[in-house]
Amino acid sequence: MGKTELKSKEAKMKAAMAGGNRGKRKKWSKGKTKEKLMNLVLFDETTRERLDAEVPKMKLITTAILSERLKINGSLARFAIKELLAKGAIKQVSYHKDVGIYTRATRSD
Repeated sequence: MGKTELKSKEAKMKAAMAGGNRGKRKKWSKGKTKEKLMNLVLFDETTRERLDAEVPKMKLITTAILSERLKINGSLARFAIKELLAKGAIKQVSYHKDVGIYTRATRSD
């Protein structure tokens, strides 16, 4: 058997109790939670003014960018883009079912 020593039941029990991390089970994380956004669902006066002033000057305009910068929800951003497009303040670059890409309207258009 070599150099292994035989332990008594009491010695084995003490060793098991003082085992450290072997006896502990892994604690699972609760998962990462995303912070809830409180975006506007209707335009207020200041947001409407910012929309008319800032958005026609942007080089890249998408629903996500409007939602993030103006703190409005996605459906309101899509409505705002349609409105600006009808006014001629912006022009469409590309449109896919998932995302529309728009840019500022230049004077040559």
